[in-house]
Amino acid sequence: MHPAPSVIIFTTLSGLGFGLLVWLGLGLLVPTGWVAFAFFVIAYLLAVGGLMASAFHLGRPERALKAFTQWRTSWLSREACVSVAALVVMALYGAGLVFFDQRWAPLGWLGAALCLGVVGITSMIYAQMRTVPRWRSWLTPALFLALALAGGALLSGQTVLALVLLPVAALVQIAWWLRGDRALGRSGTDLATATGLGGAGTLRAFEPPHTGTNYLTREFIHVVGRRHAQKLRSIAFALGYVLPILLLGLPLPHLAAALAVLCHVAGIFASRWLFFAEAEHVVGLYYGKRGA
Repeated sequence: MHPAPSVIIFTTLSGLGFGLLVWLGLGLLVPTGWVAFAFFVIAYLLAVGGLMASAFHLGRPERALKAFTQWRTSWLSREACVSVAALVVMALYGAGLVFFDQRWAPLGWLGAALCLGVVGITSMIYAQMRTVPRWRSWLTPALFLALALAGGALLSGQTVLALVLLPVAALVQIAWWLRGDRALGRSGTDLATATGLGGAGTLRAFEPPHTGTNYLTREFIHVVGRRHAQKLRSIAFALGYVLPILLLGLPLPHLAAALAVLCHVAGIFASRWLFFAEAEHVVGLYYGKRGA
């Protein structure tokens, strides 16, 4: 699929922001006063900034408020509702830490659960799509949650947690790639099922359905060469997982931690680009397109 920058920014930054809020809410990172204020500012800039970026991918951004009305059937609408609830609860919890030097633990636990729920719901926007076999797996929410928790631990300065969660996220990432590469073939979807002409015998594309591009070809067809994808995966894996783990073991902990965060964010941006670019939407079969 077309890797729109707004969605890449949204999924990367919001995951990091809500991941940091999870650890703040659980009380493993318990700063007060201005230190707490700084951590909450970082978390909210990432979480809210990511959510705002997603609005730029809407066909009619001015109608974004309608996203809150379909929560019974739409994962996107559920994400909007739960994210607002999470941000409000964590704002109240943060106010206690910053202004009153009070740790209202139950409120923090509720906020952490809601923040984790936001990440899980965001992942389900993609995991529930039958038209993208690469995404339709329990590994998709597992990957989103693992990255949010690992990135949040890294941002919060929880070195021990980060050194545990980063390898876990790396293993989930590898499993997601391996399973995804076989997903379209195993789905049983081909030109016959894409056109609905499976009973007519063996099908081949005589000529393309359209002579020019249209919305479907622009949004849902993006072919990435296998060799190019493998190079990008290596870069994403090295930056997102390997280098942060190595950096956290170096002396000068503050400098190493800062570099680890920068590497991790860069790696996850690359991974998210591949998440969308490698996703084969079945509509591409109708247009005679497959991964290179």
